[in-house]
Amino acid sequence: MKITVPLLILSASLFGGCSTITSSEMQTVTLSARTQGGDAVDQTKCTLKNDKGSWTATAPGNVMIRRSAEDLNVECKKDGMSDGFLRAISRSAGSMWGNIIFGGGIGAIIDHNKGTGYDYPNDLRVLMGESVTIDRRDEKNSTKQDVAGAAAANSPAAY
Repeated sequence: MKITVPLLILSASLFGGCSTITSSEMQTVTLSARTQGGDAVDQTKCTLKNDKGSWTATAPGNVMIRRSAEDLNVECKKDGMSDGFLRAISRSAGSMWGNIIFGGGIGAIIDHNKGTGYDYPNDLRVLMGESVTIDRRDEKNSTKQDVAGAAAANSPAAY
C-alpha cells in the first residue's frame, strides 16, 4: 500500500498531459480572406485580438498568436470592400482535462492562466462583408465527415 500511493502520484505527474510542458503559449493559425462568392482576396490587412494581445497580419498567410481562454476576434479590411469579421471560439485542449483528472487541478489553473490549455481553430477564413463565428469542434466534425466520405467513395459498393 505504501508503494501504491507514490506510484500513483508519479504516474499522474508523468501522464497527466500538462499543457504547460507539452504545449506552447503561442499557436500558429492560417489566415485567409474570401469574397462572399468564395474568391480569394489578397493583401487584406487584418487585426487579431484576444485578452493576451493584438496582432496585425496580411491575408493570406500564417500568424502566430497567443493562446487564451477568451475567443479570438479578427477584423479584416481591404479598400473597396466591406470589412470582414470573424470570432474564433477558444476551446480547452485535451491535456487540460488530463490536468484536472490526474493532477488535482493545479496544472489546469496554471494552463488556464498561461493560455496553454486552449486552442483556436487552425484555419481562420474571413468572409469579407460578413461576420462569422468558427469553432474548432466544427473542424473535427468536418474532418470526420471528409474521412467517412472518402472511405465511402473508395468502398467496393461505390463502383
